Formats: sequence, structure tokens, C-alpha cells
Amino acid sequence: MPTRILVADDDSVVRCSIEVLLSKWGYDPVVVTNGDEAWEILRREDAPRLALLDWMMPGMNGPAVCRSVRTLNAVPYTYLILLTGKDSMEDVVSGFEAGADDYFTKPFNAFELKARLGAGERILELQQELIAARDALKEQATHDPLTGLWNHGATIDILRNELSRAVRQGSPLTVTMADIDHFKRVNDTSGHLAGDEVLREVARRLRTAVRAYDSVGRYGGEEFLIVSPGCEGSAGISQAERLRRVISAKPVGVQDIVISVTLSLGVATLINMETKASVEQVLGAADRALYRAKLGGRNRVEAASDVLGPSSDQRA
Repeated sequence: MPTRILVADDDSVVRCSIEVLLSKWGYDPVVVTNGDEAWEILRREDAPRLALLDWMMPGMNGPAVCRSVRTLNAVPYTYLILLTGKDSMEDVVSGFEAGADDYFTKPFNAFELKARLGAGERILELQQELIAARDALKEQATHDPLTGLWNHGATIDILRNELSRAVRQGSPLTVTMADIDHFKRVNDTSGHLAGDEVLREVARRLRTAVRAYDSVGRYGGEEFLIVSPGCEGSAGISQAERLRRVISAKPVGVQDIVISVTLSLGVATLINMETKASVEQVLGAADRALYRAKLGGRNRVEAASDVLGPSSDQRA
């Protein structure tokens, strides 16, 4: 797909010359005749990432457009080149201070224009590589490499933020702790590679079975944590039952091995908004409910209706 380049110039001869050259070089020129139109295009989400701006033109001049673009702090970056008849050191400095990345003077040389556009493209490509590297590092820092779910630290951060929001807005919050039943047996009898595949498949099913705004994380080992904002007790229990059925409904196939998998789940719902509950209290309530589910025979759901007091624990 050809690179889109915005050309803003009120001189029809210069504008047409640049447009012809850009098309000849394989670019996709987007042409306007004044600074206001240029600013309107550059502020859009799908704006060209490279722009040629005349210094003097109707509406906003080139430096004014540069200053406005820089206030957006847009990612990815927009590379701005000023086209000007001004070549004094003061003008050059003021153009760069306005946010321009480069400039060249009229009348322009076609070979110089092509070289400067190439330099701008290299800068933009480098930025894209840096963004991709940053996103990859962020992914590694917040996601579990085996399952692709949020990792333990990120899940706790999500819970902490949602807990603060629930208390602030007076809305319910349900936290579900799920544990794969007899997972050690899977590793012992079928091998750790099979165990990894079971973890991946359980994670995939959990992720597809929850609501779009719920968060699923790998809490540790074979345990998962589901944070469900705005979810009241009965709805949380219903969701946990649905998750239990989704996991147990179909065995996990690993090459020629078929492994039956079930979940035990503990559900804790924050419903008393008069007293703040800590992350530890919420997790403790869900963990106690999960422990009762294990003691009760596994492949079942247990719930604590109010995380603010263990005396309110009840069977789902």
C-alpha cells in the first residue's frame, strides 16, 4: 500500500508539481490548498503520517499547523516538512521550534525532495519498530506466556482498580477463583506437555465464555481468577456455573490422548458498599469458597455472597 503524504500549498503550480512527482514515485498524495484543511486532515485518526506544509498559506500557516499537530501527542508520529521561501537562520529555528521535522526551500529540487521524503519514511519506520518492541515488552510484562492470559501481577492490578471503582461508584463486583481438578494427576500420567495443553485450552475456553468486559488471569499454577465488574451475586454464580459446564462439557485432546477436565470454583461478591474491602479480603473470600468446593467433591461452585464477612458464606 503506497505511503500517503499530505500536501498543503496554495500555489497551484507548486502543488501540482509536487503531486505529479509524488505519484510518479509511488506515493499517494492527499492535496489541500490551505492550513485549515491541512489541520482538519492531520487531526483525524487515519491521517497521513507524512506531510508537506507550505509556510505561508491561507488560514493557518505551516508553523501553526505544526504546533497544533504536536499538541495531539499522536501515536504513531506525524513527520512534518515545511516548504518555504524563508532561509534565514531565525526562520529555520522558528520552524523547528514550531514542531517541524525538516524543511526545504522554494524553488525546490526534485531529487532533494525525494531524499528528504525518504529520510522521513525511515524515521517513521524506525518509530513503528520501536512501538512494536515496546508493545511486545508490555505484553511480556503483563501476560502469562503459556496461556496468553493476564499474569498474576496484572490480574491483581486489575482487581485493585475494579475494587476501587466498585466502592467509588457503589456498584457490585464479583471475583471468581477457579482451579483445575486433579491437575497433578494430568502431569503425572500424561506428561507436562499435555498439562500445558490443558492449561492453554482451559484458558481459551474461559476467555471465550466470559463477558467482553470481564478479565481472566492466570493466578498461579492451575488456578485462574475472573474479575467481573458490575456483576451481582446471582449473576456471578450463574456465570461460574456456565464456566464449569464449558470446561467439563468436552475433553481436551492432546495428540492421541483424551483428558477429561473439570473445574472447582469459588465466587465472592462485593455487595456491602458502606465498608471498603481490601484485595486480600476479596481474594480470601473467593479462596475459602474454592476450598469448600474442593472439599465438597470438586467440579462444583461455592459462593460467599459478601466478602466483608466470612459468616455470610453460603452454598451456591
